[in-house]
Amino acid sequence: MSGQSLLVPGELSPARSVPGNIRRPEYVGKPAPTPYTGPEVQSAATIEAMRIAGRIAARAMEEAAKLIAPGVTTDELDRVAHEYMCDHGAYPSTLGYRGFPKSLCSSVNEVICHGIPDSTVLRDGDIVNLDVTAFIGGVHGDNNATYLCGEVDEESRLLVERTREALARAIKAVKPGRQINVIGRVIESYAKRFGYGVVRDFTGHGINSSFHSGLIIPHYDSPHATTVIEPGMTFTIEPMLTLGTHEYDMWADGWTVVTKDRKRTAQFEHTLVVTDTGAEILTLP
Repeated sequence: MSGQSLLVPGELSPARSVPGNIRRPEYVGKPAPTPYTGPEVQSAATIEAMRIAGRIAARAMEEAAKLIAPGVTTDELDRVAHEYMCDHGAYPSTLGYRGFPKSLCSSVNEVICHGIPDSTVLRDGDIVNLDVTAFIGGVHGDNNATYLCGEVDEESRLLVERTREALARAIKAVKPGRQINVIGRVIESYAKRFGYGVVRDFTGHGINSSFHSGLIIPHYDSPHATTVIEPGMTFTIEPMLTLGTHEYDMWADGWTVVTKDRKRTAQFEHTLVVTDTGAEILTLP
């Protein structure tokens, strides 16, 4: 594994502004969102709106990822994604969600998820996950991917490549009539081939007009995930694989989740809608 020193918190820049004409999610300015009570199966109109939100989120992530290089700060990546979403009429869903202060999550090396963009400077050999969600037309589109910064060691490169493949295999496993736990079963069985840990306490989720609807998508074979997959359901799959343990610690900021053994971790995510025969990815650029 790379000999990089462990990450430490950087300094936060001031909160970025969003033009007043852009619609805010209902939770902005509140300590928590209103619990979702609607259906997991969405209307054709909602799904079409989610295609638009998903496309903007994917393109914003792409634009930010173009800057990934040694010497660039994670805050700069946040600025690019923020401006792209606002320029396209979308609100950055993470900004103000339960008090999260930034417009994307940037999770470097041993950070599993929910890293806060700040003055941290990317180094040659880092891996960095960008997690971008856009809110427009009353719905959210959520995606993430892990990128290589400069010359990355083989062990880390393979982890990233295989985590991407784990997501692809999980998406192929989505079929109406199957239980949700088929998703985690596919991910976990693939990850075990390489001795990777599969993070259990952070999951995929239902998504629609609500950022997190309450539907849980485990990435391991959970006996409790017995919900039957139906056409029109919308949710994310976002496996987090690790070079060591799946156990984690939380930084004092209440957001940044790091592997307990501080070994590296990668993640990929798409928002999906279930079709009559499988799944359509809504977060394609």
